[in-house]
Amino acid sequence: MTDYLSTGSLPEEYRQLALTVRDFAQQVVAPVSAKHDAEHSFPYEVVAGMADMGLFGLPFPEEFGGMGGDYFALCLALEELGKVDQSVAITLEAGVSLGAMPIYRFGNDDQRAEWLPQLTSGQALAGFGLTEPDAGSDAGGTRTTAVEDGDSWIINGSKQFITNSGTDITRLVTVTAVTGNNGGKKEISTILVPTTTPGFVAEPAYNKVGWNASDTHPLSFTDVRVPRENLLGERGRGYANFLRILDEGRIAIAALAVGAAQGCVDESVRYAGERQAFGQAIGRNQAIAFKIARMEARAHTARTAYYDAAALMLAGKPFKKQASIAKMVASEAAMDNARDATQIFGGNGFMNEYLVSRHYRDSKILEIGEGTTEVQLMLIARELGL
Repeated sequence: MTDYLSTGSLPEEYRQLALTVRDFAQQVVAPVSAKHDAEHSFPYEVVAGMADMGLFGLPFPEEFGGMGGDYFALCLALEELGKVDQSVAITLEAGVSLGAMPIYRFGNDDQRAEWLPQLTSGQALAGFGLTEPDAGSDAGGTRTTAVEDGDSWIINGSKQFITNSGTDITRLVTVTAVTGNNGGKKEISTILVPTTTPGFVAEPAYNKVGWNASDTHPLSFTDVRVPRENLLGERGRGYANFLRILDEGRIAIAALAVGAAQGCVDESVRYAGERQAFGQAIGRNQAIAFKIARMEARAHTARTAYYDAAALMLAGKPFKKQASIAKMVASEAAMDNARDATQIFGGNGFMNEYLVSRHYRDSKILEIGEGTTEVQLMLIARELGL
């Protein structure tokens, strides 16, 4: 099987990073993935290992405790982790692009100094409090409110499906809230809420179809009082700023999805070479071989799409359309490849101890989270002027 890292197409520093993360994924993550999935337990020991490697600080400057890398380096790490455990990969993705990145992009000097060293070190996690029960894809339908009271904000409302929001090392949630009304339109701002603040509650974790080792909770805010200086970025720019964060995050999710798609290819190639039926390896059958060939084509195409989006982003060029294309193509590739891999594995593919079965359960959320496929189509059409 051709390994894209052996083609020489990546600069050496990127290639070495990917190989290092690949080794970590295979040697540290893979052996405990089935256990954490079955127990619905958060993999603290794996997260600690990623922290020691500096993965949570990959795209941040050294002055904030980061590794001085870039967003593409993060994507390469996510792809390698996504091959073997999507829960671990999304923990890193959300910790960086949704947890730390809003503070890096929009925080003031004091906010950066206080929070980024904790988050980039991986010693602490932060959540991204955007989605609400009545405001999923319609993020502008936010109902959570933040009212000024002297030198404080008083926050009331709820959020749902918030990743990394209830672990033992979660220290912060960035919350979108209605802070006023401007010409009949909601003024939405973002506010930093430390998890120790009275009135903040991470409700019991969800019982999910997949991503069982990823921490996901609904959140409630009851008269949560935080200082006025916890406003993140310009007042009234919260929604716009979060849209920028989501654009970047879609490239990262695409990378994770490519890892899942490629993981299904790798597992299917191995299994098709080992599994004997009717006197020969099942990979000798053209029906199986062609199915795997299509899987490889999907993974390759999706990888090309996220490489393109990341290149535009790093060059400072518009990338919204390309990020949506990458997210849509990669998430569909992951889901399609997981379905085909499960079919190739037959009855074994329906057993939870097999990686492909976990990919089958995990991959569906990739077509939903950080913007559904329908939202991506809407954004692509809008960028085309339709």
